[in-house]
Amino acid sequence: MTGPAKFPRHPGLFAAGRFPKLLAQDRLAHPDMNISARRLHISATRPEDFPRGPRPHIAFMGRSNVGKSSLLNILLGAKGLARTSKDPGRTRALNFFLVNDRIFFVDLPGFGYAKISAKIRQQWKGLVEAYLTRSEGPDLALHLVDSRHEPTEMDDELREWLQVAGIRHQVVLTKIDKLSGRDRASSMKRAAQWLGLPEGTSPLAVSSTTGQGIPALWRVIDDVLSTHQNFRPERADGPAARAATQGGRPTP
Repeated sequence: MTGPAKFPRHPGLFAAGRFPKLLAQDRLAHPDMNISARRLHISATRPEDFPRGPRPHIAFMGRSNVGKSSLLNILLGAKGLARTSKDPGRTRALNFFLVNDRIFFVDLPGFGYAKISAKIRQQWKGLVEAYLTRSEGPDLALHLVDSRHEPTEMDDELREWLQVAGIRHQVVLTKIDKLSGRDRASSMKRAAQWLGLPEGTSPLAVSSTTGQGIPALWRVIDDVLSTHQNFRPERADGPAARAATQGGRPTP
């Protein structure tokens, strides 16, 4: 049997020593899933550019400037890997980041940017829908919502669309560190009501600055990966399992 699961050692995060106490409290199902490699695989501007194959996909979606790039960077422990454009309306691609040569983290174009033309907005919509509806679409869509603001009509539409399409999704409140005291409590209550959560249940909220909520988000991602047929080892205590979590091949 394998020993107790350990939180994956994200080099950029732990090297800085920023959140050791926070991360030490949490555990993941894949004890050896250390992030040893991450890179931009492709910026897809056409459906033909989308990567093919059995790797699981984790998609990041939300309004422009909701904090997608910062969240991706802290999850992967690589500052600057996902870059934020100075002009959000010019980002027109789906960016596929390959992690450990086994998982795709997908950064989708932000929606709701007022200065882009209707034509470009329609192009984005077509590209995003082509990705979401294909057979090799996301195994999990993370719908990011800025905790400082009420969900918009576009957030309502996206949430409903994901539900109707049957895509597993998780709403994540971002920039929670920007709120304190009464404002934070109000934001959490508003989001819980919007999501229809049972009374006393809090939505998932994160901060890319303080690290709050990052371990909880990793548990959501890990839960999806652990059930993926091309990621989950057949046995949790055998050589195939150890090789799978380490990205290698089983040995006798």
